[in-house]
Parts: sequence; structure tokens; C-alpha cells
Amino acid sequence: MAASSRSTVLQLAAALDSGRTTSRALVDEALARIADPAGEGRRSFIKVYAEPARQAADAQDALRRAGYKASPLAGLPVSIKDLFDIVGERTLAGSKARDEAPVAARDAAVVARLKAAGAVIVGRTNMTEFAFSGIGINPHYGTPGNPWDRKRIPGGSSSGAAVSAADEQCVVAIGSDTGGSVRIPAALCGLVGFKPTQNRVPLDGAFPLSTTLDSIGPLANSVACCAITDAIMAGEAPIVPASLGAAGLRLGIPRNTYLFDDLDAEVAAGFERACAVLSRAGAQLFDQPLPELAEYATINAKGGFSPPEAYNLHRELLARRGDEYDQRVRLRIARGAEMTAADYVKLIADRARFIAAVDARVAGCDALIVPTVAAVAPPIAALAEDAEFYRLNTKILRNPNVVNFLDRCAITLPVSRPGEAPVGLMLIGAHGGDRRLLAIALGVEPALAAA
Repeated sequence: MAASSRSTVLQLAAALDSGRTTSRALVDEALARIADPAGEGRRSFIKVYAEPARQAADAQDALRRAGYKASPLAGLPVSIKDLFDIVGERTLAGSKARDEAPVAARDAAVVARLKAAGAVIVGRTNMTEFAFSGIGINPHYGTPGNPWDRKRIPGGSSSGAAVSAADEQCVVAIGSDTGGSVRIPAALCGLVGFKPTQNRVPLDGAFPLSTTLDSIGPLANSVACCAITDAIMAGEAPIVPASLGAAGLRLGIPRNTYLFDDLDAEVAAGFERACAVLSRAGAQLFDQPLPELAEYATINAKGGFSPPEAYNLHRELLARRGDEYDQRVRLRIARGAEMTAADYVKLIADRARFIAAVDARVAGCDALIVPTVAAVAPPIAALAEDAEFYRLNTKILRNPNVVNFLDRCAITLPVSRPGEAPVGLMLIGAHGGDRRLLAIALGVEPALAAA
């Protein structure tokens, strides 16, 4: 569980402050990696802002020389998922069917906040079309290969985001997370990925999948990177919370639930090894009963929130250009037509009851810990057949998506050893407890890295 050798926001900010490098140099390096024909840039990015990024980097260098630094992200290359609005551009959301959509009148709220913080946007990253899959395959723009093994999936839906960060085409990547779309690719690509409580970061200007479940979060090389970026996107001071330290943390493990069913051997081994490390570091790990999870499948038996909310948004475009969609995505969206208004109202009520019951059950935990994804990244070729695609998509989404339904915050940390398939450990915090969860993760991270 050695720490990544990739640079962090704080390391690069210090290098900029000391004059050991410049924003222009960092951005040029990132752009060179994106443009490298031997790399994944042509698949990890849908659009690259090469010249605007260089101009922004020069501007940040000039500001720094004059004594102005908006945040630790100032001058650093950042990628954004292809579902965020950029003024004057069409937001395609990984699709070909939105090429007639109106251009954006303004930047998405998170993009505006990142720019104000001095971040240099290097491009739009590839994604599962309309963010509706945990796999990361895109038939329109290609599928970026996993940095551990280029023949394997990166995870989705923020596929290009994860590969752009892991391949050092940026320092931080911004993704969205409706059922795991930040945490899944982060876990499968060996990164840290943070999903906030849903209302923490504004969704204005982000193309929706589910207005009930969508959230926006960063993928990066450390917890501190994510904490700084999350604060900026949430409109808060860009600081890292004080670490709570691993010793004394009460970490509940809901072992006797479906979250531990059918784990790949590498996932099970990585999780148990991480638990042993945290126990030696002084954390109190205990089995946390969570019988309420047995109701989750029944509550969501008609598909949950994403299909009807997506169908409401897409139905006119589906009628006109549905043949141009990724047909696996089209089928998942079309399922939303089957849900009645009464079904939807009941789902809302059942969710509220479910959240209250789980909150009461786990009140004594500082955080829950589970494997982020039940599987390691499968080969892209294994997903050619629909049956295997849907089986693996369900398995990959299984653990992360319950967090969105509970409207809790969560973070994934890498726990695999060098040379092994990337595996993530997910810490799940309370609704609204985002900064506390990040403080907990800051205590857990060094313990895992030292193992």
C-alpha cells in the first residue's frame, strides 16, 4: 500500500511558490502527455483547451509574480468531465446526439469557482454517455485504458477523469457521482475519489442524470488534494482540515450484508489487509449490523430514481435520435417510462424512511468502511456481450450506489500494493459530515500508505 509517486496539489503549489517550476511548465507537461500518440489522451479527453490553457497558465504565473495567489490550485492543470457547461460551447455529455443543443450561456458553477481559484482547465474528459454506467465504455469516443492494464476498463462514468489524473494529464480531475461515478473509476485506477453530500456542491450547469442523486466530486492523488478542491467547489476557504488521526476512530464494518457478497479475491485480500493496518494504528474496528440494507433492493425494484428522472429529460431527444445513443444507455433510460407517478411518490417516502433507519443504526460510528468496488477492473473485451456487461455493471455499482441513496458523503482510498490490481477502501460518512469525513480520511491515509 505504498503511496503514489504522482505529485499532489500541495507539493506543486509549494514548487510554484518557491520558483522551482511555473504554471506554464506544468501545463505544457500535462498537454504533452495528452498529445502523446502512445498515451491515452485521445481517448481520455473529448476536447483539449491547449492554447487557452497556456494563456491561463501564463496569466497565473504573472499573478504569482505580483504576489497574488487565489488558492493552492492556482496555476495547476485540472480536467473537467464532459457534462459541465463552458460558456459558448455545447455540452455533449459523452454523446453524439446533442450536437444540436444550445451553447452554454455561462460556465457551470463549479467551473466558474475553479477558474476563480486559479485552476487551469486543460480539457473535457471522456465519460460513459450521459453518465449512465459504472463501466466507462463509450462507443462514440473510445474507451480510455486503465493505467494498471490498458486492456482493462477504467471504470465509469467518469472514465476519462480517472485516466487523466492517473496518467498525470492533470493534477485534479472533476467528475460527477450519481451511483459511484467518481469513486468507481478512482478505485479501479488507484486514485483517491471524494463524493460529497449531494447539496454541498452546486449542480448548476452540470448535465443531469438523476436530479435526486447527482453529486460532483474530485479524483486526485491524495485526500488533501480532494479536500482543497471540494472546498473550492463548495464555495468555502480552500484549506485542508486537521487530521483526526487513525487512533481511536470507531469504524463500523457491515460484514453481514450484501456489500461483502461475491468479492473478487484481490478485493477481499486488500480490504482485510487494510483493516489489519488500521487496527494496528489504533482504530477501533467492529462489526456494524445493518439489517436495513436487506430492504434496499425491494425499495429500488422498479429501477430507483435514475431511470425516470433521466427519461423525463431525454424522452424528446430519444424519440428523435435514440438510434444514435449507446444502446445500452438507451435501454436503461427507457426503463424510466415504466414507473408510474405513484411508484415515484412511494420511492421518495421509502427513501426517507430508509435513511432515518440507517442513520439511527450507525449513529455510534465515526465512519463505515467497505470495499469500494466488489471487483477489480475487468478486461474491456469481456464486456462485448450484453449479459456480461450488465452482470459486471451491477456488481461494480453495487457498493457505491447505496451511499447516494442514503445521501451520505464517501471517499475511496487506494489499498493495493505495487503491481497489484487497484483496489479501493471506502469510508462512508454522515449526511453533511463532509469535512469531518475528510479529516478522518487524512488520518487513515498515512496509516495505509506506511503499510
